[in-house]
Amino acid sequence: MTDTILSSPTKEVVIGFERPFVMIGERINPTGRKLLAEEMKNGDFSRVEADAIAQVAAGAQMLDVNAGIPLADEPALLARAVELVQSVTDVPLSIDSSIIPALERGLSVYKGKALVNSVTGEDESLERVLPLVKKFGAAVVAISNDETGISMDPDVRFAVAKKIVERAADHGIHYSDVVVDPLVMPIGALGQAGQQAFKLIRRLREELKVNTTCGASNVSFGLPNRHAVTGTFLSMAIGAGMTSAIMSPLHEEVKRAVMAADVLTGNDKDCMAWIRANRDPNAPTGGGGDREGRRRRRPAQ
Repeated sequence: MTDTILSSPTKEVVIGFERPFVMIGERINPTGRKLLAEEMKNGDFSRVEADAIAQVAAGAQMLDVNAGIPLADEPALLARAVELVQSVTDVPLSIDSSIIPALERGLSVYKGKALVNSVTGEDESLERVLPLVKKFGAAVVAISNDETGISMDPDVRFAVAKKIVERAADHGIHYSDVVVDPLVMPIGALGQAGQQAFKLIRRLREELKVNTTCGASNVSFGLPNRHAVTGTFLSMAIGAGMTSAIMSPLHEEVKRAVMAADVLTGNDKDCMAWIRANRDPNAPTGGGGDREGRRRRRPAQ
């Protein structure tokens, strides 16, 4: 059993085997969101605040915070976003950047134990990111690609993940603080993407004993009714052993699939989270309704 413990000043979240799936809200990311990017660049963080609050209200246990805007001061923007989100929510954060100074600035203002998103298997990335992770006592997302790019062979991606876990250990970072992203490919472009992901997730869990995550919406990119595909993928990935995902909790179809998967894997104890979320407020209460239900289900003599 592997637990990856993240924290804010007031809340601890555990990504782990045999624990409820952790939804990491994806929306605080200006990539592909022109209005958000323009607002952040101009110092308007009102949409960041609104997105943070809405995602937590919808059930996100963590939030990913990204400020990657071309020609902007990303370190300053990321630090401001991190501070703002921590001021309006109590969940732990994933600090998301490919720019080392931005990661360092974000980590320097973060209160708690953050998740760094991310490090790759490239030697330069490993030697620049892992010391930061160790310095700030964080955990890290490990992306299964290296100098050769993203391999279509899941065995190669496993080897890259193993390299990152081993290199992290060299820096004094325990494997429980490495959350591997196996790189989920769009199923519309690669018909075997789902099967490859499930196979790799199982290997990562059983052989490396690491927790896993992914950018969940990647799998349905370009498809119609994509939330149905994303939700079904996540439920199957949870069955294979995936323990978290960067996703939108605002899509009810996707969130319900995750919650149902937690029920069916036994990670929602006594189905209590499902019952709280789905109980009919107008349903009759009391023993009579239960007795009636039992009578209806009694086999015929």
